[in-house]
Amino acid sequence: MKIILFLAILLSTFLVRHSTLGAEEGKPGSRPNVVFIFADDWGWGDLTCHGHPWLKTPNIDRLAREGTDFQHFNVLNPVCSPSRTGLMTGHYPARYSIHQHFASPNQNQERNMPDWLDAKAPTLAHFLHQAGYRTAHFGKWHLTNAQTNGAPTPAAYGYDEAVVFNGGAGWPSADLHGTAANTAAFIKANHDKPFFINAWIHESHTPHVPTAESMEKWKHLDEQKQVYSAVITDGDNAVGTILDALKDTGVADNTIVVFSSDNGPESTAIKKSPNQLDSDARVTGYDTYYSIGSNGGLRGRKRSLFEGGVRVPFIVRWPGHTPAGAKDDTTVFTAVDVLPTLCAAVGVTLPADYKCDGENLIPALEGKPTSRTRPIFWKWTGTRQEPDWWPRLAVREGDWKLVMTDDANRIELHQLKDDRAESVDLAKEHPDIVARLTKLVLDWNATLPKEPDPTCISTTDRTNLSSKSNPPNAAATNALAMSAVNLAKAFHRMDTNKDGVLTFEEYIKGMKNSPGTASEFEQRFKRFDKDGNGTMTREEFTIR
Repeated sequence: MKIILFLAILLSTFLVRHSTLGAEEGKPGSRPNVVFIFADDWGWGDLTCHGHPWLKTPNIDRLAREGTDFQHFNVLNPVCSPSRTGLMTGHYPARYSIHQHFASPNQNQERNMPDWLDAKAPTLAHFLHQAGYRTAHFGKWHLTNAQTNGAPTPAAYGYDEAVVFNGGAGWPSADLHGTAANTAAFIKANHDKPFFINAWIHESHTPHVPTAESMEKWKHLDEQKQVYSAVITDGDNAVGTILDALKDTGVADNTIVVFSSDNGPESTAIKKSPNQLDSDARVTGYDTYYSIGSNGGLRGRKRSLFEGGVRVPFIVRWPGHTPAGAKDDTTVFTAVDVLPTLCAAVGVTLPADYKCDGENLIPALEGKPTSRTRPIFWKWTGTRQEPDWWPRLAVREGDWKLVMTDDANRIELHQLKDDRAESVDLAKEHPDIVARLTKLVLDWNATLPKEPDPTCISTTDRTNLSSKSNPPNAAATNALAMSAVNLAKAFHRMDTNKDGVLTFEEYIKGMKNSPGTASEFEQRFKRFDKDGNGTMTREEFTIR
């Protein structure tokens, strides 16, 4: 009888424990959720907690108070699409021939790029989805372009749900301000199961489209500051909406929240009067004259391989794991480290055949001293103007960072621990370090593909055809090719200082023997200068 009673108690205990464990596994908190908030062109200095003199970012500051602010975080390219590629895949974007932002198929071809990120690429979303996470992507996509047909949708990259802007041709486009609301709704609908969300907000990219409420808040400032401050406020409010949704659903304490940005701040262009704005700018918002983002004293801005272009905010809140109110000024963290680190944090084992360019730095998330063992590499093929946009390649090893041209004829060496502004070139003082790092980055560059994967190229857009069965007209194709060649020759002739871009003065001088008035040339220059930064790249000049 005693044995039977003992067995009954043991069985009862087992059933209760088994039932409890099952309930725990179904409760929010069984595995940590992940919300990655990725801003756009948000400079390192555009935060109150980073010392900005007037911008207010109370919600992001709250994240910093409740988590850790990593001060040495770098993205792997100074513009959007490749930066996001590195984050998603844990691979250098150059491994996919993604060197600049995805533009029209013709422009991508000119840049020797594909038209979209390879859907076969490993992604953080794939790995978490396969581990049972509900996955979603809300906000900016830009892993293809709105002029591109045939691009894979977010589902192909591992997302259960997606509402995006800057997607492929024919995709439904999301409201620029809708990212936070969509994220909050997903959290409320899925708070009882583990989830992963990319919340990629629009701020502070152009066109600036601040809300009326935020504009009213900053009406005491001049117009330029008012617009930019309102944009930052809208972005910070989006972060607040997401944090509130986590709190309201009871999952805040079991959610890893990351705030970061895809590259440094946009350059400030000359102001355009309303009749000089293109039709889209008149309808949708303010131009780059209002882009007065702060690089926080770093050298360079967007499109530069100096720190102002690639060092961005990186704030992590993980209650019970990441120290609250801490500033990590020693860990060298990069975008390719995010995938292996977050997978380790949520207990997802990466496949044996996955070769990551980054490292698992989870000890850093837990506040432990951490040193990376691998160097960091950058490749840039866009604008090369002075003073800070000329480097094509860069490498960081420890506190040393070397930037150089493709041919290594121009090199700078900086010690970032004592010179975060990269103001002192130490190349002459340390030829041994220069030699080692130069070989390191050139050897890495030699491993990169020479051409994009043909399966990631649109077969219709580049010939302006609706189907492959209708071959291009040879005469028309040849005429277009000759036009592009002639324009390229004209660009080379006008680019008198051979820096890869045309200033307005160079353009006017180059057009002095052409028919047209100075006013007409000025309007034409501004029309070709699509990003409004006051200079014209070869692509902007030749792609008509």
